[in-house]
Amino acid sequence: MAAVQHDLCSRDRIVATARHLFSTQGFHKTAMSELAQSADVSVGQIYRLFTGKDAIIQAIVLEDAAAKELELSKICEDATAGRITIEVAFVELARRALSKGDEALSFEIMAEAHRNPGVADSIGGLCQGFRDVISELACVANPDLTATQLEGAEELVLAFMFGLGHRTLSRPQLSEDETARLTGRMMVAAVRAL
Repeated sequence: MAAVQHDLCSRDRIVATARHLFSTQGFHKTAMSELAQSADVSVGQIYRLFTGKDAIIQAIVLEDAAAKELELSKICEDATAGRITIEVAFVELARRALSKGDEALSFEIMAEAHRNPGVADSIGGLCQGFRDVISELACVANPDLTATQLEGAEELVLAFMFGLGHRTLSRPQLSEDETARLTGRMMVAAVRAL
């Protein structure tokens, strides 16, 4: 039992340290030996817990996606049950996309996904959970969507969310609150217009 507990603590330390190093130095410039030293584990311990840096990236993506999907599912439940309006639900989607994350790490992961099919497959698989939530919200906004229109709505909302998550590079003029409010309203209008 103690060995399992130690592995879990080591795994968490490795992932947390990798988050920091990958976002500040980049994925490819971070050596496993440096990661091991910073996480206070051996290189062997890293390889006992992960098959390599790709697997560490996948662990980071899984953690982040699980937390985000929980948030989005709650918003969807509230909209479906009528506790919030569909407009409020889409504004909250936009607000979650705007929430401060680690953009540098996100760009590193996206770049690696373009080079590495395994990382890309992990991200693609996780996006299905987001698509399910978005699909349900789109149907609340416009129950008459055809299957093709529903797929288009998923694409549109995912594009909004990805874009909002990286908007600081565009030197935005609007506050996050104003951006979330306007974007949420635009997403609803677009889905209803289909």
